[in-house]
Amino acid sequence: MTVGGASDGMAMDSDVRGTILAVDDEPDILVALEDLLEDEYRVLTATRPAEALEMIAAEPDIAVILSDQRMPGLTGDALLAQAREITDAQAILLTGYADISAVVSALNRGGITGYVTKPWDPALLRNTVRGAYERHRLAHELATERALLRGLLDHSADAIAFKDAKGHFLRLNARKAARLGAGVEACLGRSERAFLAPEAAAAAEAADRAAIAGGETTTAVAGTGAGAMQAWTEVVRVPIRGAAGDVVHLAVIERDITEQRLLEARLRQADKMQALGTLAGGVAHDFNNLLTAILGSLELALPRVAGDARLSRLMTNAAQAAQRGAALTKRLLTFSRQRDLQARVVDLNAVVRGMDDLLGRSLGGFVQVERDLAPDLWPAKVDPDQLELAILNLCINGRDAMPEGGVVALSTANTTVTGSADPNLKDGDYAVVAIQDTGTGIPPEILGRVFEPFFTTKAVGQGTGLGLAMVFGLLQQSGGTIRIASEVGQGTRVSLYLPRSREPVAPTPAPPPEDVAAPRRARILVVDDDPQVRHVTASFLSGFGYDEVAVASGEAAVARLEAGAFDLVVADLAMPGMSGLELAEAVRRRWPALPFLLVTGHAEAARIPADHAVLEKPFLSAALGARVAALLASAAAAPAAAKPAG
Repeated sequence: MTVGGASDGMAMDSDVRGTILAVDDEPDILVALEDLLEDEYRVLTATRPAEALEMIAAEPDIAVILSDQRMPGLTGDALLAQAREITDAQAILLTGYADISAVVSALNRGGITGYVTKPWDPALLRNTVRGAYERHRLAHELATERALLRGLLDHSADAIAFKDAKGHFLRLNARKAARLGAGVEACLGRSERAFLAPEAAAAAEAADRAAIAGGETTTAVAGTGAGAMQAWTEVVRVPIRGAAGDVVHLAVIERDITEQRLLEARLRQADKMQALGTLAGGVAHDFNNLLTAILGSLELALPRVAGDARLSRLMTNAAQAAQRGAALTKRLLTFSRQRDLQARVVDLNAVVRGMDDLLGRSLGGFVQVERDLAPDLWPAKVDPDQLELAILNLCINGRDAMPEGGVVALSTANTTVTGSADPNLKDGDYAVVAIQDTGTGIPPEILGRVFEPFFTTKAVGQGTGLGLAMVFGLLQQSGGTIRIASEVGQGTRVSLYLPRSREPVAPTPAPPPEDVAAPRRARILVVDDDPQVRHVTASFLSGFGYDEVAVASGEAAVARLEAGAFDLVVADLAMPGMSGLELAEAVRRRWPALPFLLVTGHAEAARIPADHAVLEKPFLSAALGARVAALLASAAAAPAAAKPAG
């Protein structure tokens, strides 16, 4: 076996030039063929048919086979017939005889694309080889494109179809056919009108025509269904131009983007929650200072108007309103993830049963409350107080949706989730608390927005738009999720999914003592930059019989401590200059035995080290008195005295 043109330079080009195999039992003929063709091709030669077959099996890149007809052992037409079984190379028969039967046999058995007689015309032979090589190259490119197209159609997760300019299917994959409810073969040559409802077919045909007329790729997003069953599809239409430049075909690619849309919706919800959290955190300190001053002043003033029933009732109403404002602030901070939940393993049935009085007072006499509680309900880990607020909020929403009265049904159940399409609902065991009303229901176009912060369908002044968003935040923080189903005129059902806990139910913590007698007279330093809060705090302590000194800054507090001994420091957390936490650390270094109570209404209270005593604003006098008395009692039991370190 020899390789024509096997110089170093030619070897470098062998992978970019076509490969030709010349087979002839006369070496001189092979040399002549090499000289003629080596400028354009990599030329392989063989003098025996058996040798040629071995080379064909070993060289898959052979594009053209030139074979003599009369050779010992195997004629050219027989050789090409065997070669056809192992290669798709183009075949050319060389014959020195006017043997028409051999040519016919080569055409039938060997699939030759032409023949050249000996002695050949060099230009004719070159053109014949060149034409055969181009046919082989084009056939390979077409086969590659077909394989790529077949792989794309068979394995793509998208629904893909190719149509003619009239909308008839030329090619489509099984996924697209399945969407049409038919097999691939049944769809070919037909349009979507044969499979879709008239309105859907008309819309698809109009979009196809618009893409063909415009001659540009178009992208559209379509939604079907509503609520949890809503699905989204992105449709890309690609016009395909013919040789004359006009659009002759259309490729249509349909991609399911439901999960992407759900993730985008979750991201938008998270962004809104973060924005609300930032807002809540920013205003919490000032708002809680105002509430502390209002509640404290009302508490201090109430004993002085005990003889005036009307004035006492008005002041009590004001105090209750301020307490509701304080509860709203805490719920905002919980919802915005800037406040730690007091989560523990609870019996959800017990939580629901314990709300009887609260629901009776809140829902009024026109609403009937029904319960269907599973006897073997799994425990769940959640903040029970926040869960009560969530259930109450949902029940009030149900009441508001039933202006003429109706039924609010509370039910519990165990459920195991597998393969949920909701990305918020992971596989696992859940205890479910459901609240269902018989109210007006929620329209589909609104249902997807009900968890957005500040979105409400209630009249101005009748709702903040935070209720469902807060419930959503609570469930997310607890590792669960919320699902809502509603139909106009048929009511709404909201289901709270809480992950099953494998731990035993935690005992209900005993309420903290509201009144602890002071163990002794004590001198207390009050530090707060807000004069109204400072006055209320100092007044509370004075009313308990303590000697109080009030200052407006951490720096002033250090100066007071250096000037004389104190038994306790009560300081606000967020102050300009030296913060309450910085003051606490300074006191700990210089007066390590001096007890210190941080008072905070700030959203970042969770960042305070766990070994610091903390009281949250707004507070009532009983809560302040209990914490102060407990800290003084602990300090009195310690051996060291709280004297300045000099």
